[in-house]
Amino acid sequence: MPKRMEGAARASAYWRQPVTVPVAVDSLGLDGDRVGNNRVHGGPEKAIYAYPLSGYAGWQADFPAIAAQFVPGAMGENLVVDGLDETSLCLGDVIRCGTATLQIAQIREPCSTFAAAMGTNAVVRAMVRTGRCGWYLRVLEAGMIAAGDGHDVIDRPNPAWTIRRFTPIAAGLAGTQEELAELALLPGLSGYWRTKLDRRLAADLRGTP
Repeated sequence: MPKRMEGAARASAYWRQPVTVPVAVDSLGLDGDRVGNNRVHGGPEKAIYAYPLSGYAGWQADFPAIAAQFVPGAMGENLVVDGLDETSLCLGDVIRCGTATLQIAQIREPCSTFAAAMGTNAVVRAMVRTGRCGWYLRVLEAGMIAAGDGHDVIDRPNPAWTIRRFTPIAAGLAGTQEELAELALLPGLSGYWRTKLDRRLAADLRGTP
């Protein structure tokens, strides 16, 4: 249930609770999940947010004063994934999890709610710098997901485009015109990023910032 978070502009459903029973998944995400700000969160291309378990060690090392806060669930994720991360998964990957079929649609971008949850704006800059962002999934086939289910790649249409390769481009820190053009046509990439990349490519071609 969305609630007011100190330092946040509006009510948020950022914090999630672990579950031990199978949960139904449909095109808008997990049954019982709630979104506080529908303008920037939720929807079919942000139906499920997954975060790698291995990412937490980096956060703990970078922010020792608040290391105890960086535990599974701290990113507001729906799924904690063990054994895979932004360097081993690609944009557009089709994932089998439980009886559901999912697809990586886009990266997570840091926001003010993340900063409020951690108590410092520095985490926003750190997520951009490190690329420890996790990934949003659309639901291709509804099903059931339970703790312990795999996060198995069953199709990889874009093997050259790991999430980690994309993150500096998404932040505007890298990206040639050729890369932007390729990304804008990438199978499985969200419409949000297709539009954003098209606009950036057009601006680059005009020579405007």
